[in-house]
Order: sequence, then structure tokens, then C-alpha cells
Amino acid sequence: MAAVPSLEDLLRTCTRSALHLELRDGYMRDDPLFLRWLGGQRDDPADRPSWWSPWLQLVEETTSRGVEVRRARVVSEPVSEYIRFEHEITFRNLASGEQVRWLPRRQTTGLALPGNDFWLIDGQFLLVHHFSGDGDFVDDEVTIDPQTVKLCASAFEAVWELAVPHEDFRLR
Repeated sequence: MAAVPSLEDLLRTCTRSALHLELRDGYMRDDPLFLRWLGGQRDDPADRPSWWSPWLQLVEETTSRGVEVRRARVVSEPVSEYIRFEHEITFRNLASGEQVRWLPRRQTTGLALPGNDFWLIDGQFLLVHHFSGDGDFVDDEVTIDPQTVKLCASAFEAVWELAVPHEDFRLR
């Protein structure tokens, strides 16, 4: 069985687009950044060296090549503490050139959505993330199955069309 390529490798080689759909209200709640945030520590957007990371550098390099990187987050309302955390640190994503939108879950009833988060690379390569019920990362799977890719591309675009740009989205 071939190894699943890493998201980092996929971003380094993509040429047109990288779309990310997030459907959970919490992820890896033992993440040190989240725990630090829960403890009251906040990042200063003006102090870029204190929060810039290799991941953000990679996204910036990707967007600098002309690749469109878009992230859509579907969230329950009232939002979880984890979503409050994500919302507050999204300035990092924006600083790297990523576009981010938010969609309240109640507005998704008429949409056909996949059951898992994913990245769709160049409209062909689907990297699906699997998480435990507690939000811990389990594993990734890859597919290039045309029907699955089409469903996920369509789902992403349907969410994106309804979603609110980060700068205009207010938490409830």
C-alpha cells in the first residue's frame, strides 16, 4: 500500500487551488496553542515573529505562487470555546494569504455535505481527515475517485457561496 502524501507535500506541488472544508466544532483539544489560549494568553497580530510558524510559511509560499488557498468552516451556534479560539487566531491564516469564511451549521440543511473534513488539491486530489469523537486526529485517506472528488468540490463551493468572510463574521 502506497504511503499517503502529506498535506505539506501536496501544497508544495499544487498549482491552482487548495480548498479546505472544516466541519467539526473542536479539534485536538490538547493542542498547546489551544491550552495556552484557554489560559488567557493571546497573540499580538503586530508581533509576527512570535506566532509565525513553518505551516504559515508554507501557506504563504503556496499563495505567493498564485495558488488560491481557501478554508471554509461550518460551525454550530452558539460556538464552542474551540471555535472562539480558531476565530481569534484566524488572523494568522489571513496573514499567510489564505482566504477564510464561516458558515453557521443551521444554514447547511439544504446542502449535501461529506461526513469528514478534507483538503481538495487542484480539483483532483482529495485528502480526507479522520478524527475521533473527541476531535483527536486519527488518520488521513486519499482518493482521486471522480464521484467523491466532485461531491466534495460541490460541497465546498456550496458552503463557500453561503459563508461569511472572516472579517465580517461575528461569533454567537
